[in-house]
Formats: sequence, structure tokens, C-alpha cells
Amino acid sequence: MMSSECLTCGWLQQLLLVLLKLSLTCADPIRPINGTECTARGPASYILVFTGRWSPQTFPKQYPLFRPPAQWSKLIAVTHNGQFRLWEEGAPASAGVQSFAELGVTVELVKGAKEARKRRAVGTMYRTAGIPNGIGHSSTELLMQPRSSLLSLMVKVIPSPDWFIGVDSLNLCEGGQWKQEVTLDLQPYDAGTDSGFTFSSPNFPTSPQENITRITSQMPNHPANSFYYPRLKDLPPIASIKITHQNRSPGRQTPMSNHILPNSISPQRFSETPLDCEVSLWSSWGLCLGPCSRGGVRHRTRYILLRPANAGTPCPELEEQAECILHNCPKRQ
Repeated sequence: MMSSECLTCGWLQQLLLVLLKLSLTCADPIRPINGTECTARGPASYILVFTGRWSPQTFPKQYPLFRPPAQWSKLIAVTHNGQFRLWEEGAPASAGVQSFAELGVTVELVKGAKEARKRRAVGTMYRTAGIPNGIGHSSTELLMQPRSSLLSLMVKVIPSPDWFIGVDSLNLCEGGQWKQEVTLDLQPYDAGTDSGFTFSSPNFPTSPQENITRITSQMPNHPANSFYYPRLKDLPPIASIKITHQNRSPGRQTPMSNHILPNSISPQRFSETPLDCEVSLWSSWGLCLGPCSRGGVRHRTRYILLRPANAGTPCPELEEQAECILHNCPKRQ
């Protein structure tokens, strides 16, 4: 009897162990990021500077000048470990990402980060002030902990349907050492929740929702798209970030408020992106002018859709004429 009872207890223990492993596996659907363990002995302080490079010289196509003009939302940054993702290219946008990318609203993002913090997946959330122009700087101070050495951030492109720039899970720690400086050029992303093609497109929800994708000079492959520059292999960087380690004790430093920095802090000379002229289709031919038998002519026209800029291809002829043909002549009464 005793041996039978022991066998039963052992079998039950094995079953409970298997069920526990399965429950832990299914509990968190977030894909962990491998190789993110940081063994640094203590925290590290950084200054993060965001620089907007969205200029009419670099991005001349449909550059927003008013209602509203080109600008940047507040920057949202989160420190976290490998069990959390603020956003991820190739994955669907969360409700928080959708709300921020479309409207610039941070309520759902903050709510999600707070929930993840209860699981010890998120360290701290930071914000910088928005920038009222396409060109400008803002900054904030970061305190990175070894248990949450990854940094993710987002900034909304204003105006836009659901476009943003961001960084996904940047690791500021390599083994036991904190990185001294990181500089990244940033490109725009489409959240996959709105199907607008231009900066000022009206609300047009994407159904079904698509994954987050990077916007390039040829994707989406449509001439109406505001970032469509088929002559370019790659888009110029629309923004950048610089993260600099501060070589001082985190416990002794005075907290620095988030603020907009003057443009003169790092003067930039923006490259000029050539913008080719775009014209409409030809209109239908008009009636003949003059008698058909003695050199009468007919005309058709087209109009400019997009004027060239920065040494782009000039506009072709907007009017064309041709000799009349008999069936095109008005009939005599």
C-alpha cells in the first residue's frame, strides 16, 4: 500500500509541475528579447536630445505650412526589460500606440506602461515637450537601471494620419558596461490603423488593421503619398536622437526639467531633396479652330499637380495642338 501511495503522489507532483510550466509559458504573450541582460553594478544617468530635421528643403513634397504647420508631438520614452514592447515593427499597433499615432493622446500608453510596471517589466516613463516646428530640439534626463536597460520611444508626426518616429528596445548596456554615447537617425513609421496617404488626409480607418511598417521613399508605392520620392534610394533622416552618458553620481545630480532647446544648440545644414514636377492627364481635344481644309488646329491642355523644387525635373508643356481631322470639324448647317 505504501509503495502504491508513493507512486500516486509522485505522478501527481509531475503532473502539477508540467501544468505550472505550461501556465508560465502562456501567461505573457510578449516575445522576450534575447541578450538583454545587464550586469552593470549600478544605475546610469543619460541626457537624451531629440532633434527634428523635418524641413521644406529636405521634404518639399506637400510640406505642411499651416492648419497645422509641420511640428512634433511630445516625446514618450519608456525604460524596460525584455518582457515589454512599447511598439514593434511588423506587429499590430496596440490601442495605446494607435491612439498616440493618430491623435497624440498618451492615456492608453501610460496605462499600459503602468500595468507592465506591476510585473516589473517597465522601469520609468519619461516625456519631453512637443516642438511647434518641423526643425527643433527637445531633451530629457534618463536614469537607467540594470534591471530595465532597454529604451523605447515614440514621437508623432503632426499633421499625419497615423505616422510616427520611434526607437524600439535600444539596449544602453553591454554586459557589465553602460554605453557612453548613442546617436541614431530616425525614419517615419506607419501604425497601420489609418489609410491616409498625405499629411492632411481625413480620417480613414484601415480595416482590417495592418502591422506597423516603415515608410520609405517608395513605400507606400503611390505618387500621392507625402513621402513618395522615387528618385531617392532612401529617405533622408527626418529626425535623430543623441543619448549621452553623464559621468557623475546619479544620487547627487539636480533633476533637469524636460524642455525645448534653442535651434542654435546644434546648427544643421539640411540637404535639398529634388522634387520632380507632376502634371495631370491631358484633357480631351477641343473643337477645331479655322477651316479643316486650310490648316485648322485643335488644342488640349493639362495642369500642374506638384511644382518642382530643389532642381527637380521641370514641368513639361501644358498645352498641345494638332492639325484637325475631318471627323473633328464642326458640321456646317
